[in-house]
Amino acid sequence: MKILPGLILCVGIALVATLLGWWFPLIGGPVFGILIGVAITAVRAPAAPLVPGIAFSSKSLLQWSIVLLGAHLSLAQIERGGAASLPVMLGTLVVTLTLAYLVGRLLGLDRDLRRLLGVGTAICGGSAIAAMASVIEVEQSDVAYAMGTIFFFNVVAVLTFPALGHLMHLSQSAFGLWAGTAINDTSSVVAAAFSYGHAAGSASVIVKLTRTLLIVPIVAFYGWKRMTSARKGDTPIAWSAIFPWFVVWFIVAAALNSFGAIPAAFAQPIQQLALFTIVAALAGVGLLSDVQKMRAAGLRPLALGAILWVAIACSSLLIAHFGHIG
Repeated sequence: MKILPGLILCVGIALVATLLGWWFPLIGGPVFGILIGVAITAVRAPAAPLVPGIAFSSKSLLQWSIVLLGAHLSLAQIERGGAASLPVMLGTLVVTLTLAYLVGRLLGLDRDLRRLLGVGTAICGGSAIAAMASVIEVEQSDVAYAMGTIFFFNVVAVLTFPALGHLMHLSQSAFGLWAGTAINDTSSVVAAAFSYGHAAGSASVIVKLTRTLLIVPIVAFYGWKRMTSARKGDTPIAWSAIFPWFVVWFIVAAALNSFGAIPAAFAQPIQQLALFTIVAALAGVGLLSDVQKMRAAGLRPLALGAILWVAIACSSLLIAHFGHIG
């Protein structure tokens, strides 16, 4: 199998990262998984035979590990968590997109780069950027700038959010809400939240999955704008590629657990397997990271990314606090 060599590498890194996570629980296995992967690829990029398995780990394995997490949740938990977090998600979306437009113009960034950074920060990082790039005409350099900037602040969030959460004495549910609404990529949300605690991790996954669904209306809106502009050479929207299908399976797993189809004796092993596969998936994310993209991001996109990152982190906390959410 083509994926086997790279998958074995990610599992090996996950074993080391999990061990380090036991020794240094404040950092946790997920963070070590990403850091080890980034450190390896910074020294030497993975060889071609390893790439298919690493790519599988960083995307498919991550998605299925989240599905496994659904097996020890209930539909009532998902409904409560998603509905409660919706005001925070919508509020941060408005704040982030507005600042991306206004501050991006002040910094002299082009429209597409502003859009990519705004949507990437507000919704789900690289996935939202890729989805946006599929429906608007955008230069590859803009995609690279946005991806590099988003990745940089993902790493910053993973390393700083748990410590900040402890300083603010956030509860597990409050930190899960904060991480789920204020950190970009799913992998980074998972890394930060599970480093804070298992309860925070589970809460963050529910919030993040609900937030990920915002890709669909946002991308549909920009796709509609592009189609109505009647430009030549437009390509149709690949809805099957945009929709996060693993969300459906997450809900199915939670439904099976809600109706007692999963024996109680399996709950703990499934949770441990989910946590380990998350670390392996994050090792793949680290191995596939492009360090050069961070260096190539430049100062102005990085400045906008910093402003948006601080804005979404602060607005998430403020909306949750004054709305008595979390």
